[in-house]
Amino acid sequence: MIRFRAVALSAVLIPAVVSSAAQTIQVNKENRTIAITATDKVTAIADQATLHIGFIAYGPDSNTAYANGSRVSNAIMKALTDAGIPKDTIQSENQQITPVQNYQLDKLTEAQKAQRQFQVQQSWTVKMAADNAAKALDVAVKAGANQSGQIDWGFKDENAPEAEAAAKALKRAHAQAEQMATSLNAKLGSLLYASNEVQPSGPRPMFRAMAAAPMAMDKVEPLAINPREIEKSATVYAVFAIE
Repeated sequence: MIRFRAVALSAVLIPAVVSSAAQTIQVNKENRTIAITATDKVTAIADQATLHIGFIAYGPDSNTAYANGSRVSNAIMKALTDAGIPKDTIQSENQQITPVQNYQLDKLTEAQKAQRQFQVQQSWTVKMAADNAAKALDVAVKAGANQSGQIDWGFKDENAPEAEAAAKALKRAHAQAEQMATSLNAKLGSLLYASNEVQPSGPRPMFRAMAAAPMAMDKVEPLAINPREIEKSATVYAVFAIE
């Protein structure tokens, strides 16, 4: 949506900061201006992924649960690093050891309840190129990451699409200003002031995956995951002189 207004032959002074030197734009008979607000957007396929992986392990007591959790935790880390994922891109997100609540055991047999008195939960985030997300998830799940799959899509250079959206919005504002100047029988002058506001991206989809039975995991192909298209938009407020 584009909103515009034209100001001509006004006796009111309207200051607007145009530089760090605190210059101002004065709107009067000698200095006529057109102010335009315009919005534009760009879309691009994400080139970076932040994968959320984690697991939950149980035990009849806290020590056993911790031992089971330690085994799974280290197996996941080893599987990721063995797959060529740099360790400094794997960051801890959460870890806790807690008693299992009674309501979580309602549908279990007495024998199962006895083995699930305590639980260990741990999670990480892994940053990587977007095309590697499926492989990393596959490796982690097969190593025991049974609470995994959320992916946050993004860009290695977040400023690039934002700058492109702002440039398109400014170009749109300039075109509208030219149309307004023509309707006023005037000639569009130079750009006096511009500001932009990048709009937040839309919600990014999440995917949750649970590990399958270990006996068949070596024959399971990675999930089919494609990088997400992301939209960035920017709103520009521009003031042009008219002659």
